[in-house]
Amino acid sequence: MFGSIWGYFYTSFLRYWLKWFIRQVTGKCELQRICAGYKPGAPRTTKAEYSLKNSKSKLLRAAVDVEEDGLEKHLDLIMREKNVKTQRDPTFKVNLKLCLLQITGYRNLFTSVEELRKENFDSDKVQHEEMLLKLWDLLMPEVKLESRVTKQWGDIGFQGDDPKTDFRGMGMLGLTNLVFFSENYTEEARQVLSHANHPKLGYSYAIVGINLTEMAYSLLKSGALKPHFYNTVSGRPQLQHLHQLFCYLVYKFDKFWVEEEPESIMEFNHYREKFHDNIKIQLLDPAVALTMTDSPRSN
Repeated sequence: MFGSIWGYFYTSFLRYWLKWFIRQVTGKCELQRICAGYKPGAPRTTKAEYSLKNSKSKLLRAAVDVEEDGLEKHLDLIMREKNVKTQRDPTFKVNLKLCLLQITGYRNLFTSVEELRKENFDSDKVQHEEMLLKLWDLLMPEVKLESRVTKQWGDIGFQGDDPKTDFRGMGMLGLTNLVFFSENYTEEARQVLSHANHPKLGYSYAIVGINLTEMAYSLLKSGALKPHFYNTVSGRPQLQHLHQLFCYLVYKFDKFWVEEEPESIMEFNHYREKFHDNIKIQLLDPAVALTMTDSPRSN
């Protein structure tokens, strides 16, 4: 209760006067201080985003929704409103532009991800079928599929004879992630699959991959991935950056599963949530970067 009252009082009244006082002392607005006082990455962009969203200026609040083609003009308007002179602060515009590219890029990334998630796997679409068969060839290069609908799909962790039914919920996002991992980290993907097929510690590789796609999606939707992308992408994050994050999740979950040694696959939900909690804790670190740099790149 007290915390809520203090938060409202600070945001609505005290913060404004504190900002005004510091500007009188330093000669710089809050955005200038943020851009000059923090290195590129989550600390700077997160603080800039908070400052813009909580500004009393309609122009500044609108900045977090500006499209890239209108960004330069909007930056000029901000500099004019805040009376920032390029001669006195030559790096301000460049630094704020980078922050806005990351902020608006995150929003646009979610839009792209949502569109891919809502695209259902369609057996009548050649591209969809080719992607599915490509996944098999990448993971099982020495084994030929007997037919398109076959129990062999269970060898790479699908539940039924036709994998298309397993993509419900995550749509083409689930398949795209699995193919991206298998294509860009082929050695690691095959290693993970071998662990998944272990007689005692095994799990359904493809189904778990789709489940981890849902994890990545929920983290993106909640905004929890902002620090990660602000630290690892200098500019607008794209779909490939979410695919890269998925690779990290699959690779790390496999190591986590093997180390935990669950009694059976029936305990999957428990260990899945434990792994999820570990990831969320990592994302609280302002310097977080969930990347595959600790693993060799496959061609």
